Amino acid sequence: MHPKGKGPDRRGRKARRTRDTLAQHAFDLVLDRGLKSVTVEEIAQAADVDRRTFSRYFPSKEAAVLDAVRGDGDRINRALRERPVAEPPLTAYRRAVLDWLGDPEAEPWHLRPRIFDLLVMAEEEPTLYAAYHHIRVDAQEESVRIVAERLGVDPEQDLRPAVTVAAGAGALLAAQAAWVRGGRPAALPEFVVHAFDALSAHLLESPQAGPAPHSTTQGSTA
Repeated sequence: MHPKGKGPDRRGRKARRTRDTLAQHAFDLVLDRGLKSVTVEEIAQAADVDRRTFSRYFPSKEAAVLDAVRGDGDRINRALRERPVAEPPLTAYRRAVLDWLGDPEAEPWHLRPRIFDLLVMAEEEPTLYAAYHHIRVDAQEESVRIVAERLGVDPEQDLRPAVTVAAGAGALLAAQAAWVRGGRPAALPEFVVHAFDALSAHLLESPQAGPAPHSTTQGSTA
């Protein structure tokens, strides 16, 4: 047996604290000074650890900065697992996203201090955007497995889970991009609703015929 207070749980808590401290310093330094102006060594020094310790937790400064949002994909997937089985898959994904944004047990993601600023920076910094994309892909792969379980199909043979998640994740990404450009930090749920509403049957229908460009109507009668 491990001596009281010195077992794996204590080591795990210490590791979690170290990771969280590194992530918080990375987040603050990069948002204060810009991604290119901050080095891994400065992040490690601010957290009172060495470069090797940093590398044990994060492969890059971008990964450390984005650790604040990594858990959100897990929260969406947890909400997706809890949706009623009878819900159509895309409806379940949409409601899981809205459940995540409205989770009463956690501060709303889009209202956390400086998260909006982080997403603005990710739109402007290619390496940060690429790291954020990798986080999203990991979460979406798990979403595909969850949807496949809901449908009782093999996602390697049946494309419906992947298509469902691609559509839902695409709507969320479009909403986030519009949210960042719109400059209204509290408006993300509104953008999410509009984005998912756009995934309607109307997108699969032929557009209604309209007047030809520059045409005029002659000989009309009252």
